[in-house]
Amino acid sequence: MYRTFSRLALAAALAAGFAFPALAQDWPAGKTIQIIVPAPGGGGTGDTIARVVAEELAKRLKTSIVIDNKPGANGNIGAAAAATQPPDGYHLLFSWAGTLAVNPALYKNLSYNAQKDFVPIVLVADVPNILVVNNDLPAKGLAAFIAYAKANPGKLNFGSTGNGSSMHLAGELFMRETGSKMVHVPYNAPGTATTNLMANDIQLMFQLVPGIVGQVKGGKVRAIAVMAPTRSPALPDVPTTVELGQPQLQSSTWFALLAPKGTPAPVIARVNAEVNDLLKDPAVQKRLADMGATTLGGTPAKAADHLASETAKWGKVVRESNIQIQ
Repeated sequence: MYRTFSRLALAAALAAGFAFPALAQDWPAGKTIQIIVPAPGGGGTGDTIARVVAEELAKRLKTSIVIDNKPGANGNIGAAAAATQPPDGYHLLFSWAGTLAVNPALYKNLSYNAQKDFVPIVLVADVPNILVVNNDLPAKGLAAFIAYAKANPGKLNFGSTGNGSSMHLAGELFMRETGSKMVHVPYNAPGTATTNLMANDIQLMFQLVPGIVGQVKGGKVRAIAVMAPTRSPALPDVPTTVELGQPQLQSSTWFALLAPKGTPAPVIARVNAEVNDLLKDPAVQKRLADMGATTLGGTPAKAADHLASETAKWGKVVRESNIQIQ
C-alpha cells in the first residue's frame, strides 16, 4: 500500500496528464534499484548519506537498492554515467552541490548537463560550511572578523581542499561579499589543512561542519559562524551568518536524489513521497545530524529551483574569481 502522501502525489501526476504505464503501476515490483554515487565508498559524507537513504528507501519500497560508487573528476565520471542510464525508474543518481551546481562553471567540456539530463526528485540534506579561525586570531565574532580581514588585506591565509572545492568557493564568496582580500592555500588533504590551521600556518578555513566539529568542541580552533540560515545540530551553540546579519554569506554542500530525464512522472512522485517520509523519521534525522547534516525534503519543483539558483550563484563566483579546472 502506498502511503497517503504517495497516493496524493500519484494522483497529482495523473491529473497533470502524465502517462501511467504498467511499469509505474507495478514499480518497483521487487526489482533491484541502482543508485549511482559519484564518490568512493567507505565513509565519505556523500556516500554515507546515500547509504542511509538507500537503506530506508528500500524498506519502504520493499525491494533491494544497491549503491554503485563511480568516483573521479570531482564527481563528473559518476554523473556522466548516470545521465546515460535508461529512464526506467531503476536507475537513480545521488549527488551534491559541487558536481551538480559548481562543475558546470569549473569545467569547459562536461559530457552531461545537470539541469537538462536529470529530473531532480528531492533535496535530501545539507551540510554547511563553517568559518573557523586559529585561536590566536584576535577577532572573536563575525563583525569583528570581517573588520579585521578588511583592515589586513593579503595577510590572512585560508585553507581548502583544492581549487573549486566548497571550502575554496566559500572563501571566494566571503571576499566578494565583504570586500576583504585573503590568500587561498589549497591542500590535497583536509587533515593537513586542519593541522596547519591549529599551528597558525594558515589562519582560517571555511570547513564543512563534519570535518572540524571535533576540533571546535575540543577548543583547538575557534568557530566564528555557520554559513547557513539555521544552526548546525552538531554545533548548536555556534551562531549563523544569517542571524548575525550577513544573509549573503551562505555556503553549503547539499545533497539530492535525481533520475535520468524521461523517468516516468509517477515513479518520481513515489520516490519523492517516500524520501520525504523517511526524512521525517527521528532516527534518520539523528543519524544525519550526527554527521553535521540537516534534513531537507520538499517537492521535485523545489529541488529543480534550488539546482537552478545554486548553479547561477556559484557560476558567478567561479567566473568572477577566474577559477578554472581543465
